[in-house]
Amino acid sequence: MKKGRQVAHGKTKALYEHPDQAGLYIVTSGDDITAGDGARHSVIPGKGRIAAKTTSRVFRLLNLCGLPTHFVSGGEDDDDNEMVVRACRMIPLEVVVRGVAAGSYAKRFPGVTRGSLLLPRVIEFFLKDDARHDPQISQDEIAAQGIATAEEVATMAEIARLTYEVVSHAWRRRNVLMVDMKVEFGRAIEDKRLLLADVIDNDAWRLWPQGREELMLDKQIFRNIVGEPTAEDLGRVKQAYESVCEQVATFPVMQPAMVAIFMGAESDRPHAERIERALQNVGVGFVHRVASAQKTPGYLLQLVQQTDATFSRLIYIGVCGHTDTLTGMLDASTTNPVFACPPPSQDAGGSDVLSSLRTPGGVANLTVLDPENAALAAAKLLGLDDTVFYGRVLLTQANYRAQVMNADIALNSQPQQRPVVA
Repeated sequence: MKKGRQVAHGKTKALYEHPDQAGLYIVTSGDDITAGDGARHSVIPGKGRIAAKTTSRVFRLLNLCGLPTHFVSGGEDDDDNEMVVRACRMIPLEVVVRGVAAGSYAKRFPGVTRGSLLLPRVIEFFLKDDARHDPQISQDEIAAQGIATAEEVATMAEIARLTYEVVSHAWRRRNVLMVDMKVEFGRAIEDKRLLLADVIDNDAWRLWPQGREELMLDKQIFRNIVGEPTAEDLGRVKQAYESVCEQVATFPVMQPAMVAIFMGAESDRPHAERIERALQNVGVGFVHRVASAQKTPGYLLQLVQQTDATFSRLIYIGVCGHTDTLTGMLDASTTNPVFACPPPSQDAGGSDVLSSLRTPGGVANLTVLDPENAALAAAKLLGLDDTVFYGRVLLTQANYRAQVMNADIALNSQPQQRPVVA
C-alpha cells in the first residue's frame, strides 16, 4: 500500500498515516520476535506476513460479532500484509484475560493448580512500561493516575472478557485450549470511542492443543529456548505460527443458516414480526410462510419438505394461535429443531398455550413464549458450531445486563422525593 508519514514504530510493527483518507492509519508488521521486554530479539523471515494475516482474521471475526475494533481492511497477501485501521490514541495498558492458570499468574499464585480453569475469568491490567517491565496496575490506580476513567476501565474489562470468550470459542471448536489473551485499547480520534486496537496475533495468547501444554503453538515456544536461538529453533517457532495462521483463516467464516417462521394464519403476523426483528438484530436470516395444519395439511407438509431440501442449517419456529397443531406437525415432519412461539391469547383463560406444551411421544418441539427470546434461542443453537453467532449472542446478553445495571444506576442517582402527607 502507498503510505504517508510514519506516526509510530514499535518492536514488531510500524504505523503510518493513510495517504488518501484522514482518520485512518496503515499498520505494517515486521519479522522481529522479542521476549523479556526486548532482552531477547530474533528475526524470523516471513513472520510479519504471518502476524498480519493472523491479526486481520481475528479482527474480522470480532467485527462480525459486533465488538468495537479499529480494524477496517487489509492484512492478506494481496494487501501486502498491511492493515488499514481507524486512527486511535492508544491507552498505555495491556488487558490480560486469563481462563487457565499459567504464566505469571501461576507464579504469583502457587496455591492455584497450574492448568486449572479460572472461573469467572481473571482480568488484569498492566502498565506498558518496558523500563519497569510492564508492572501490574489496579483499576483504582488507573483512574487515580488519569490513564482512563473508572467507566472506561469497566468498559475495557467487559470488552476484553467478551473478546476472550469469542476467540476462545473459535479455538475450542478446533480442540485447542486458549489459556489467556492480551488485548490493547485506543480512543478513536474521530469520536473518542474505546476500540480494540493494536494487533491480536500469535504473540497475544497461549494456545494448548488438546489442552496439553507440551503441544503449545504460541510465543512461549520462543521464550522457552535456552541460550541463543538456532536456525532450527526459529524454524520450529515459524512452523507453529504458520499453523495458527492457517487455522485462524476459518474464524471469520459464517456457516449458512436459516430460521423458517411458519404461521398458522395471517392474524399471527404481528407476533411473527417481533421474532423477525429480533433475528435481524443478531444477523440471522429467515423465511416466513403461512400454512394451516387443519385447513391445508398437505400444503404444510410440502412446504416443510421444500424448506428442508433448501437449507442445510435450519431451525423452525411455529407461530400459531388458539390450538397449536401447526408446531407439532412441523416437528413430526422434520429432523431439524422446532420451537413453538404461540401468540398470547385470553381465550379459555390462556390455556391455549397447553397445546404447544403438551405433545405426544415422538414430537419434541420446544416452547418459548416471548418472541424475542425465541429468536435468541435460535441464535444460541446456531452458535454451538458458529463462533460469529456465538459472539452475537454474547453481546446481546451483555447489552441486556447493561440495561439492568444502568436502570439501577439511574434509579439511585435520582434525588429522593419526600412522601406526600395528606
